[in-house]
Amino acid sequence: MPTHQNDDLAGARVLVTGGAGFIGSHFVKRILRSADIARVTVLDALTYAGHIENLGEAFLSPKLAFAHGNILDADLVDELVRDHTAIVHFAAESHVDRSFFAAGAFVSTNVLGTQTLADAAMRHGIDKFVHVSTDEVYGPLPEGSASEDAPLRPTVPYAASKAASDLVALSYFHTYNVPVCVTRSSNNYGPYQHPEKIIPLFATRLLRGEQVTLHGQGQHVRNWLHVEDNCAGIELVLRGGVPGEVYNIAGGTDFTSKELTERLLGVVGADWDSVAYVPDRLSNDIRYSMTWDKLAALGFRPERDFDEALAETVDWYRRNPDRWAPLMRSSVTMRPRVAPHTAQEVPHV
Repeated sequence: MPTHQNDDLAGARVLVTGGAGFIGSHFVKRILRSADIARVTVLDALTYAGHIENLGEAFLSPKLAFAHGNILDADLVDELVRDHTAIVHFAAESHVDRSFFAAGAFVSTNVLGTQTLADAAMRHGIDKFVHVSTDEVYGPLPEGSASEDAPLRPTVPYAASKAASDLVALSYFHTYNVPVCVTRSSNNYGPYQHPEKIIPLFATRLLRGEQVTLHGQGQHVRNWLHVEDNCAGIELVLRGGVPGEVYNIAGGTDFTSKELTERLLGVVGADWDSVAYVPDRLSNDIRYSMTWDKLAALGFRPERDFDEALAETVDWYRRNPDRWAPLMRSSVTMRPRVAPHTAQEVPHV
């Protein structure tokens, strides 16, 4: 999908929070290629999931600036927002496993951090505020698909904190006329993702000849969207989204976790002897699914073929062990996610 031009962003100065993270860094590289974007500033706290290396060649652009800081720092946020015309807000605590034993950090960063940004956007008359969220806010859907006006029924602390942050952001549109749009995407995959998520975790373990674990019988269904397709959708909303509206970003490929594992085994050249089954985790939603007609009306069409892009993703982890091996050594063991008698690290799906 090409990078679109729109006179509404001519000369735009875009503040990207969480721009050194997985999705944020892909988005930064994308909009830096747009001739009508005058400047991009990344604000990132560089926690365990954000790495300056993710931006890589983006630093060759004279349009890029970097600010090391936290979205909860109201003074810093105010100073940065004052000098920008648009905000794209990725910064968040985003891993379900960690939310089970650190829910307070999720509420603080995701809810209060969003409110801090929205306050600054209100004070300084930001032209567009895109708040990036997740399909998990809709909760489990055994059948059918959630449209943007579906009830929010999150089941875990992470999803609840994101649902709350969505509502906070949208309240600033309704109350103060801050031009907020919300995007909710399905599961992303691609290079640079932290190896706590299922695709990089399974890929890196299999590449090391280790075993991977599936919850239950591997029956949980997720929609998989390449990160570049998600970023294309977010850019469309930045350029053409109607303030006050929510836009689902989906249209990837639906797999059960067992089907996904089968494809990863094929890419790596491993067999089912490398897979163990463990008791299902806490509150493991059986299925997520969203419609994406509203974004399609803006011109969105996912472009990446799953099997081809999955092979490219695994190859990136194969070629860049220096980028993920240290993260694997420092990963937190996610004990609350499984029954008390097990102590295996298991991924978020």
